[in-house]
Amino acid sequence: MTSNDPYLVFNREDVTDKQVDTLIGLCKGIAADGVVNQKEAEFLQGWLAANEITIQSNPVTANLLSRVNDMLSDGVLDRDEAQDLLAALRSFAGDTPESGEFLKTTGLPVDRPEPEIEFSERQFCFTGTFAYGARSQCVNLIESLGGTHARTVTLKLDYLVLGVYVTPSWAHEAFGRKIEKAMYYRDDRGRNIAIISEKHWRAQAEARSG
Repeated sequence: MTSNDPYLVFNREDVTDKQVDTLIGLCKGIAADGVVNQKEAEFLQGWLAANEITIQSNPVTANLLSRVNDMLSDGVLDRDEAQDLLAALRSFAGDTPESGEFLKTTGLPVDRPEPEIEFSERQFCFTGTFAYGARSQCVNLIESLGGTHARTVTLKLDYLVLGVYVTPSWAHEAFGRKIEKAMYYRDDRGRNIAIISEKHWRAQAEARSG
């Protein structure tokens, strides 16, 4: 289907509604077992790409396409990305996890008070689902301020940033491993790793970049 298709030109709203309905069904099906695997992510990416003309007319579905493309840009859907995608699919489809509504990061072990953030030559790791955008957008922002990105939590890490949307059962999810490891390094090993919220990180990053 091309943008010159007369059916699409004159019936765009109807086509878009049908595509979104179909996409909601796909999201519900993929998320039904609580796991998103590589083949499911690739199938979803292919479907979104095939319907990109109408999908792009809706900012919500366009964001989903952008996220999936970003997650699969290296050809591998890792555990954190799989968890992020599961949360995005549930949110888009109007479903909630077994434990209930999504919680904000105020219920997580972030530093209190949250510290002033230094960006230049500091190492950041991101976990969870971010309202700011895809993981690559978060990485681009810190790199523009002189920071570096780490895919995992190590003793060299300076900041672990928690995405604004997490599930109540965070300790049992993939992104919970990063939180637990950072807490161990911080509390038991005496390493100065700051665990901060997306809201705090974003406010300071945008203030510096503005």
